[in-house]
Amino acid sequence: MKTRKLMAALLSTVMVVSALTACGGGSKPASTPTTKTNSTATTASTPASTPASTPASTPATTDGGAKHIDVIAKGFQHQFWKAVELGTKKAAEEFGVDVTFQGPDNESAIAQQVEYLNTAIAKQPTAICLAALDTQASIPSIQSAMEANIPIIGFDSGVPNAPEGAIKANASTDNTAAGALAAEELYKLVESKIKDAKEPVRIGVVAQESNSQSIVSRTKGFVDKMTELCGVENVSVEGHDSLKNEKEGAKVILDVGIPAEVKDVDAAAVASSILEKADLIAIYGSNEFAANAIITANEGLDKVGEGKVVAVGFDAGKKLLDAVRSKLFAGAVTQDPVQIGYQAVKLAVEAADGKEVSDVDTGAKWYNADNMDADDIKPCLYE
Repeated sequence: MKTRKLMAALLSTVMVVSALTACGGGSKPASTPTTKTNSTATTASTPASTPASTPASTPATTDGGAKHIDVIAKGFQHQFWKAVELGTKKAAEEFGVDVTFQGPDNESAIAQQVEYLNTAIAKQPTAICLAALDTQASIPSIQSAMEANIPIIGFDSGVPNAPEGAIKANASTDNTAAGALAAEELYKLVESKIKDAKEPVRIGVVAQESNSQSIVSRTKGFVDKMTELCGVENVSVEGHDSLKNEKEGAKVILDVGIPAEVKDVDAAAVASSILEKADLIAIYGSNEFAANAIITANEGLDKVGEGKVVAVGFDAGKKLLDAVRSKLFAGAVTQDPVQIGYQAVKLAVEAADGKEVSDVDTGAKWYNADNMDADDIKPCLYE
């Protein structure tokens, strides 16, 4: 009898425990997926949760299914990258994805960037956006991403010379078009001087170097567009051998100056030699370094400014921004880092969805003293 009572009690206990266990899983609601951006430069984000059944070759998602994209920049301390991050946040919100933005302490910290890349790959993100400091140092990591079927999108300078098929597309500035934009804006300012000139007039072009692809493109884009606007038969390109195309009796002389070494003093000397020429009506600096050289050279010559030689630049930076704001420079062209970040994430989402993607020109903007504080310009003016 006692045995029967004991067995009944045990059976009752088991039934109660089973009922409680069955109800427990539904008592807590599932978390709602969120879109978030981690802007911490030196700490990797919390690893994405990967189901045990997910094969190593299949990128995982986070937050119950939201796509996760790791964006790895060249740095984080520079305002340019802050603007790029702003663009990634806009895209994350628009496309409902989870984005982590990271960059090394500075643009010489190659090993730190590779470490971020390896950490990202280990988390099995949906896609990776990468602006490589050193492609060769990143190749083993890039190959690991390819083996894991994680698409990589290049942005800004991208991932030049990466293994074939590793980079699905790039979001970057078309520097040739950006240089052409500088020529178009400058031409508007000096068109009457060119057309009314009784003697040949000179437009100076100062470039940092003749090797970097982006600098060469900005310089050549300017020269080619200015030649087109002035009339090919009317233009003689003189100065540095890399672009020289001299024509006797030309109405416009494009005078290209490039220092022998990338040193401030050498660049300022090149700019001074152009500014001292009496027939000069305008001058262009094809990046921040070159624009700063013009500003420095002008300090001892006072040839540039309103009613004097018209100067335009490229990029931003405090010195150039001050020159534009004070109207020492008529204006400058800036890349659009916000669009660089936005388009990189957009391409990553499309690539992860299996769509065919191709390179995107993220554009460039002309700014001057009148529009540099506008909502669409100000985020692009990095110091």
